[in-house]
Amino acid sequence: MIPLYDDIKSSRRPWVNYLLISACSAVWIVQFTRPPEGFDALILQYGMIPVRIIQGQALLTLLSSMFMHGGWFHFLGNMLYLWIFGDNVEDAFGHFFYLIVYLVSGIAGSILQVLVAPYSRIPTIGASGAISGVMGAYFVLFPRARVLTLVPFFFFMRLIYIPASILLGFWILFQLLYGCSSAPGTGGGIAYFVHIGGFIAGVLFGLLIRRRLRRTWYEIY
Repeated sequence: MIPLYDDIKSSRRPWVNYLLISACSAVWIVQFTRPPEGFDALILQYGMIPVRIIQGQALLTLLSSMFMHGGWFHFLGNMLYLWIFGDNVEDAFGHFFYLIVYLVSGIAGSILQVLVAPYSRIPTIGASGAISGVMGAYFVLFPRARVLTLVPFFFFMRLIYIPASILLGFWILFQLLYGCSSAPGTGGGIAYFVHIGGFIAGVLFGLLIRRRLRRTWYEIY
């Protein structure tokens, strides 16, 4: 399933979301324009490697790794999800606290990956943990929003509006199933526990402000 856009309009410009997409895009251009050996060197230097974190080394890679990507599909997929869900979450939290949600969720996802595979020497890169946090907050704050989604149906593709609670609920369920059925830290691929950790952090952030948003709604209307 490929989400395309939601039916909620934000009340203000999501400047921080634009900035994050621009930052990830700039870093990807730097990566993509390097020769293969340079590409790999950047990942080894700035990617998050669990064993180094356990040893108290290269702690800044908890931040730098969330702005890097491993390929075009990885990059474009992450930016699509950030574009769809980020503006409304930024609208709910405000510009500054949205940035906090994004960064803390990304770090939380990396830390969970470290806890699951503490001795792994495989670099972990991508904005997926931070974006999972954005999705977790969206899941809590806008469960009834409808997301236009491209859904495969046998040999055809159909456009269907799916409630955010169902779309994101299934998404995190699959992350849990795949994460628990795979051996983390044993080879390349998808770091599911980064997604899970980021999503949990986003859900917690969403729960923190959900009551305040409801109270504001009643005061206005």
